[in-house]
Amino acid sequence: MAQQHLDPTDPTAEVVNGDALAAYLCAQATEFLRALRLHRETGGTTAGGAEESVDAARLLRRSARRISGSLHTFRPLLDPDWSEEMRPELAWLSGTLGLEHAYEARLERLLLALHRLSGATVVPAQAVDVVPAGGRAAGAARVGAAALGAAGPASPAPERGNLTVGAAKAGALLERQLTLARTRAHSTALQALGSSRFHAVADKVAVLASEVPLTPTAPTTDLRPLAAAAEERLTDAIGALPLVTAGHPYNAEALVHGLSPDPSPHPQDGPWHQVRLLLRLHRYAQEVLRGGSTPVDVGLLAAGQALNRHRDASEAAAAAAQAARTPRIAPATAYALGVLHADQRHEVEAARFAFQQAWQKQTVSAP
Repeated sequence: MAQQHLDPTDPTAEVVNGDALAAYLCAQATEFLRALRLHRETGGTTAGGAEESVDAARLLRRSARRISGSLHTFRPLLDPDWSEEMRPELAWLSGTLGLEHAYEARLERLLLALHRLSGATVVPAQAVDVVPAGGRAAGAARVGAAALGAAGPASPAPERGNLTVGAAKAGALLERQLTLARTRAHSTALQALGSSRFHAVADKVAVLASEVPLTPTAPTTDLRPLAAAAEERLTDAIGALPLVTAGHPYNAEALVHGLSPDPSPHPQDGPWHQVRLLLRLHRYAQEVLRGGSTPVDVGLLAAGQALNRHRDASEAAAAAAQAARTPRIAPATAYALGVLHADQRHEVEAARFAFQQAWQKQTVSAP
């Protein structure tokens, strides 16, 4: 089912003015406060896998993203000083609360991939094997050779025995690194939620639940041109993506960059991450126009899910590459991490192809 876009040039279409924006922001602020109350009632900790606290943090992030996104898209209708001060604070909060879950999901993704690739249960070892400093170059060579050999569509599968030997140690290394990162992210989130900075944000959201600082002209201003501008930015960004080559199963340039000593973010991934953010802003703008009660658009949902998978796979590949840079790891461990990196870069390419298919269907079906 294609999304029925609201044409701002259609004289017969009902005008959606600033009152709709105010109602949407009030509703999202109320959801934020409800999630915050739930978070406090559950003790504000995810230790021990408290499902209620995890849900509360997710709902906090959800409402914070929608408020922040709406402030960005419809900023001409809002008090500029308030909006520019509020938006980065909500982005900070959403990002801080999302880190712990991101590390947990990344670790689970990588361990499952290791299990799938090696055909053996990946059980964290007590310690990570190391080799003398002189063996580091050999380990790095194994990473590159394994990844490049595993990624090609016509190349033979990696030796299952060699991969199985290193998979357990690779899993132990990843678990140690990502569990430490998750623990730090958890502590950071708890500190953030107890900080004066967060309390200031919560106070402003509480005010927003009953009073939205619109400009004097907002109640008579049509929201549709601003929403159309958000959609146009998304369309332009998608138009700049290499959708024709997105389905290639082997992207040598992407793979080699990930295995280089440079730990900087992958240059090919940036535009795709930007499209993911712009798609989110477009979805939120459509929610505002429809009062937040519109059915989920299947096409946009599929496109968004593909971009989420793209982000998850690219970050997982980066984590595998980072682990492979650990000094003095055994060659078998480096080999397994190289194969794992290649596997996740394959997942990146697959997600790009899935997005291509979803977006083409969305474009063809749209009125």
